[in-house]
Amino acid sequence: MEELKKEKKVDKGEEKAKKTDYSKQGKKNRAAGRIFETKVREDLEKMGWIVNKWVNTIDYTRNKIVPAKRKYNPFLKVLSIGNGFPDFVCFKRDSEGNYEVIGLEVKGNGYLDQVEKGMCFWLIENNIFSRILIARKNKDGKKMEIEYINFIEKYKKDFAEQ
Repeated sequence: MEELKKEKKVDKGEEKAKKTDYSKQGKKNRAAGRIFETKVREDLEKMGWIVNKWVNTIDYTRNKIVPAKRKYNPFLKVLSIGNGFPDFVCFKRDSEGNYEVIGLEVKGNGYLDQVEKGMCFWLIENNIFSRILIARKNKDGKKMEIEYINFIEKYKKDFAEQ
């Protein structure tokens, strides 16, 4: 009977250690995501794009763009502001003097979930952006490069069904 109690105590201790590990991993992943977003922004600015954080999202019930809700973290006592989709709005003047306006979503792996795909389709169909790019990490050896994927080209099969 005492042995079973000891085993239960050990199991609870191991569970607590695992939760701490997930917490640390989450912090590392969020930090890595912020660093990658910064690198993508700097890269686009070097290419001549004007880049700004997009703070809006889509409300399907009203069928319009609305400000994204801010998220409050009670542990850090911080209010995060940039929770819109896509991450950035970028614009650049072309040779004719017109502006091209694109949306940019930064994803380390380059994959969008179903909700994000739906938002991209809506943004393109309603002519909010001329195109949407997905920035992903392209690890080639030791050097990390940024690869830009055109949303329509990647998901054209899904776009045709819409």
